[in-house]
Amino acid sequence: MSTIDTTERRPIKAAVVREKGGEFLIEDGTIGAPGPREVLVRVVATGVCHTDMIIRDQYYPSPLPAVLGHEGSGVVEAVGAGVRGVEPGDHVVMTFMSCGYCVQCEQGHPAHCENFFGLNFGGGRGDGSTATCDAHGHVLHDHFFGQSSFGTLAIAHERNVVKVSKDAPLELLGPLGCGIQTGAGAVLNALQVKAGSSFAAFGSGAVGLSAVMAARVAGATTIIAVDVTPSRLELAKELGATHVVNSRETDAVAAINEITGGGVNFTLESSGRPEVLRQAIDALSIRGTCGIVGAPKLGTEAAFDVNDVMVPGKRIMGIVEGDSVPQLFIPQLVDLYVQGRFPFDKLVGFYAFDQINEAIADSESGKTIKPILQL
Repeated sequence: MSTIDTTERRPIKAAVVREKGGEFLIEDGTIGAPGPREVLVRVVATGVCHTDMIIRDQYYPSPLPAVLGHEGSGVVEAVGAGVRGVEPGDHVVMTFMSCGYCVQCEQGHPAHCENFFGLNFGGGRGDGSTATCDAHGHVLHDHFFGQSSFGTLAIAHERNVVKVSKDAPLELLGPLGCGIQTGAGAVLNALQVKAGSSFAAFGSGAVGLSAVMAARVAGATTIIAVDVTPSRLELAKELGATHVVNSRETDAVAAINEITGGGVNFTLESSGRPEVLRQAIDALSIRGTCGIVGAPKLGTEAAFDVNDVMVPGKRIMGIVEGDSVPQLFIPQLVDLYVQGRFPFDKLVGFYAFDQINEAIADSESGKTIKPILQL
């Protein structure tokens, strides 16, 4: 059972989802002070991500009622005992949480932390406590991705806050903590797309288009975007795609084979649809690699031709959060943005905090690729 910390509490406004499939309700509440190694952040802006909707719809068993949000950016208000990396006044991006002591964390792969699910979807700290309660003193599950940034204040941990330059536009940077990091990191960190290689992104949402931009940064010379929305395919060309395929109008695998003369070296599947994953695997060249970042319901299974994977030596790779070390990778993305080489601002649309349900609807309909709520 979750318990609320009893330290000095501050008033907040937070977007709360109370039931499966329910709307986000802007409510008054309170939040506790940061504990050891924790950081209190005044949230300036936060991205809206598909994973917020996955929890709203209970595709993953994360407890409700909850304050979600996991692409927050803001200013450090206070720090708990033992915090070394940031201090009050610093600008930070909040990202996913990891334990720091398991084998994967120790080997530099915190996105594949052995304790990832509990720390990011468990509804509280690792010990089960929460920092947030509603106006009646009832528990609101929080620490979603170690932050719960759909609120005016958030308690994060020093492991999942990343200090960024005060010269960069703080209100824009939150999505670097998840969606943008996922697409770019999949290309640059996990798949390690090489200069002169070929790459296809299946899905041209925020993750897929971030992957397209990263493939251009990596020096890929054939970059293919696959989607069913013409406007997104046009944007993909602007962001670095050399070719686009509307899979509603043509066979994507056949089109990619025609473009490349035998398949692409790397593919990335971000739609979460098993039939699209099959296409991403089928479109690979000999010894090509398919990365999976799209998240369907737990238990979803997919099919592929075993011999078509085995004989050509194809590889299928699961990727979480771009296999990134955020403290290293997010500042690199900020630098690339400032240099004009990673223009992810072309993906975003800004909304007031009380427009959260409109922002989510626009994301789900495809009207806005990456909504950002300004608090």
